[in-house]
Amino acid sequence: MSFFKTKRRKRVFVTLAVTFSLLLALLIASAIYLSDYYEADEDKIAAFSSSIDGQYDDGKIIFEPLSETDTAFVFYPGGKVHYRAYIPLMQACAEEGILCILYDMPFNLAVFDSDAADGIQNQFPKIKNWYIGGHSLGGSMAASFLADTKDSYSGLVLLGSYSTEDFSDSQIKVLSVYGSCDKVLDMADYNENKANLPSDFEEVVIDGGCHAFFGMYGRQDGDGEPSVTNEEQIYMTADAIASFVGK
Repeated sequence: MSFFKTKRRKRVFVTLAVTFSLLLALLIASAIYLSDYYEADEDKIAAFSSSIDGQYDDGKIIFEPLSETDTAFVFYPGGKVHYRAYIPLMQACAEEGILCILYDMPFNLAVFDSDAADGIQNQFPKIKNWYIGGHSLGGSMAASFLADTKDSYSGLVLLGSYSTEDFSDSQIKVLSVYGSCDKVLDMADYNENKANLPSDFEEVVIDGGCHAFFGMYGRQDGDGEPSVTNEEQIYMTADAIASFVGK
């Protein structure tokens, strides 16, 4: 074997070894990132007073109101937040007469399944008015899904979130809710993306509310100090949503 062939094989071996090491490091880093998320505060969720229990159904929880309804709300959870953290908000909305559908996202990131709601309307043929939304990243991903399904939905609900999709010339109704003490939501991006919403979109600012209190998962890194309780923010949000959808 010539010197040059030996050298070339050695170079190939080193390249493969370096590539494998980089891929392994990337996989480890990804696994660590995806395994680090905000867990639902199960004790607070259990203590939340509600007459409505959710029914688990193939990667989602369905919350049916006590009386018949023609309105449904599909909800995508915030990024790296366990979906069960939003059970109280869904219960509060269901108590207002809204059928609520809460999705469990792969790795707690809606970006991995922004089309999760595809086909859900076939499951509830009696529902006439469909709304979709979410918290933080979940809201943005709900908007992404809605951009291709505008004819099937009446409106979009953004909680501590914004849309990068353009609905400015559409008939879609939009409700945006955020807390005055929210330090996670980038207000520069929020204000810039207001141009993507219809000129008559509704904006509700919860005085004393923060980013994390739309769900029940404790405090979020970098968030502001709220002056309302977690339960208060959830009920105020549910009231805003109910008013928005006409309940």
